[in-house]
Amino acid sequence: MSRLDTPPLAGPGGPVVVIGAGIGGLTAGLTLAAAGRDVTLVDPAAAPGGKMRRIDGVEAGPTVLTMRWVFDALFEAAGAGLEDRLTLVRQDILARHFWPDGSRLDLHADPDASAAAIRAFAGARAEADFRAFSARAARLHDAFLDPVMRASAPDPRALARRFLSDPGLLPAMAPGRSLAGLARKSFFDPRLAQLFARYATYVGGDPGRTPALLSLVWHAEAAGVWAIAEGMSGLAAEIARLIGENGGRVILGRSATAILSDSDGVTGVRLDNGRILPAGSVVFNGDPRALADGALGPDARSAAPAAARAPRSLSARVWSFRARWDGPGLVHHNVFFRGDPAPEFADIARGRPAPDPTLYVCAEDRGTGRDPDATERFEIIVNAPPLAQNTAAEEEFEACLTRTFGMLARFGARVSPMPEPRALTTPRDFAARFPGSAGSLYGPSPHGMMAAFRRPTARSRMRGLYLAGGGVHPGAGVPMAALSGRHAAAAILTDHASRSPSRPTAMPGGMSTGSATMANAPSRSSPS
Repeated sequence: MSRLDTPPLAGPGGPVVVIGAGIGGLTAGLTLAAAGRDVTLVDPAAAPGGKMRRIDGVEAGPTVLTMRWVFDALFEAAGAGLEDRLTLVRQDILARHFWPDGSRLDLHADPDASAAAIRAFAGARAEADFRAFSARAARLHDAFLDPVMRASAPDPRALARRFLSDPGLLPAMAPGRSLAGLARKSFFDPRLAQLFARYATYVGGDPGRTPALLSLVWHAEAAGVWAIAEGMSGLAAEIARLIGENGGRVILGRSATAILSDSDGVTGVRLDNGRILPAGSVVFNGDPRALADGALGPDARSAAPAAARAPRSLSARVWSFRARWDGPGLVHHNVFFRGDPAPEFADIARGRPAPDPTLYVCAEDRGTGRDPDATERFEIIVNAPPLAQNTAAEEEFEACLTRTFGMLARFGARVSPMPEPRALTTPRDFAARFPGSAGSLYGPSPHGMMAAFRRPTARSRMRGLYLAGGGVHPGAGVPMAALSGRHAAAAILTDHASRSPSRPTAMPGGMSTGSATMANAPSRSSPS
């Protein structure tokens, strides 16, 4: 008998409803479905993925895959192979960097190639600086991987054992120093300090306020970057398809309006059409602040109360469009730096756009094994303050257009045709799409030495309600949010909070739209 022929197990806690089809919810749903649990996932969007989405066929969210082992393990547990389902292309060039003075630097998957490139870029001392910084990042990454990232909650005892076995680890963390401060101390060349400090923005932080510990983000990227030919939204679609193949159900186009409970804990989820999905366990894959704000009803307000007070991480203005490129040669990942980074983040801290921002440019059709057409797909990300911090009026489209593409023009680059308003997603758009986020893209701010340890964990204060997503431990970014989904699923599978195994269960299998009709998941070639 195949997995699809096997009825889902009621299991401890009865059926599971997952609210939100971001990568955390998808990962939790697939892990539970593969373990034989009765899982229904619901999301208001027309396609799964949350921030991993497309606009007119162009990716408008995360652009590449790192920490690939997270996804290999996820697919293997569901009886599938990642590369059997998706076309992954490892990037020989991790990123190409440009500066206003005309200098350019490629970082490579091969660390020796990166070292050689940095030596050619800034000399032997710069190469030595790079090797020392990379060794520090790797040391921190390895030390925190098991007791923090892979753990359902930070494990102080395991961390203490690591510190006792490696006395040099504490100095490597550079306690009290920001990532920007560590980078300035580590690199004599200010361009390299700027480059490696900017990894703070990968988790929504200002480099001058993000702790030096997060230099470990560089190691996560140095360990390997993969472009997915089907896009990151294609990864989401494939996970949703696997949920159906493992007996779960995905309902799209329907919002959850309330998490219901009684004195024993959660009992179900009410949808925007009035339908109630019975549940013994609920996974909320969204910003925990939405719960504290009452977006999922009064019963869940106290599930993560600290989230209401947590400061927000950065937001962004994101362009997703097709155009012809006339300018410097691009790879998949490209960064066009402003001269001095400090004024940009000072402006963001004041809630206003910087006049000449650093730009991240993803040339989506490059580095995927295909020659790009004359009209290519591009995503450009410009850091911005969240709405909670935005004291200025929302920037007008024309002003943002001039600011972004005027900056590219300084590097001799232009696109044709220029993007239309539909191509731009602003902090206000993110706030509307993701309740409770205040437009932030990464959940709570990473600023402060203890920020990573203050995030809510999988088990909320409400019995039977579990949390997943970038706003939850272990943090922001696709692989971290996926790990949070694994943590939520593991907590459900180990908690024995069942009240009544006879509760009705949601019908398993396949993908469904908001009309609650059954349908297959979209094909890999379908737009999502």
